[in-house]
Amino acid sequence: MAQENSVHQRRRPPTAAELKEIPWLTLLEADEQAQIIPKLLVSDPQTGDYVCRVGRPVTYWFGVISGLLKMSTDSESGQTMTFTGVPPGGWFGEGTAIKREIYRYNIQALRPSVVAGMPVDSFHWLLDHSLGFNRFIMNQLNERLGQFIAAREMDRMTNPELRLARHLAALFNPVLFSGVGEVLRITQQELAYLVGLSRQRVNEALRVLESRHLIRVEYGGLRILDLQGLRTASF
Repeated sequence: MAQENSVHQRRRPPTAAELKEIPWLTLLEADEQAQIIPKLLVSDPQTGDYVCRVGRPVTYWFGVISGLLKMSTDSESGQTMTFTGVPPGGWFGEGTAIKREIYRYNIQALRPSVVAGMPVDSFHWLLDHSLGFNRFIMNQLNERLGQFIAAREMDRMTNPELRLARHLAALFNPVLFSGVGEVLRITQQELAYLVGLSRQRVNEALRVLESRHLIRVEYGGLRILDLQGLRTASF
């Protein structure tokens, strides 16, 4: 609870540079931007801090400016199921915000991050007034459906290389995560948390993917060489 409060207490207006990292702002008309930008806030969750927690009511619609978050839930047996990572450019929780429901998943920072939030009332105002915003949300929901279907499939995969390939493909989704580009800044330990493997096994799987020319391991991150190959490769 203290972590969540500290994240909430550190809210501040976004800088001009941070506003440029919000992909849907450019889809708004000038009067819509004037209405919404003053309502936007950012905060800086640190490693392990929660941005959202299961059972809490939705108050903001969130997006990642920088850093890396994890979306997960805990099963009745106490095991954690990770749905996806949320890298820069990713906005999440639109379904929960539309229905004004409680969260059914946890969002936790895997590293120090900057997260933007728009109040849920402002979110609904845009739904009522902005055609461009509605198109963005429709695309998000469509991609999100495919993402969660893939997440359930990945949870059943036992081959480490296959699990890692599909998780990396999901993190490089250009619709959901527009801020990633061709290079994902991520550590092997962070990948291990997301994929549900040991760091050593992730390292071995990365070498296999690199040998197939699907990725290239670079200092501080990964470069995607064949996104379609990550989505369809078999091992």
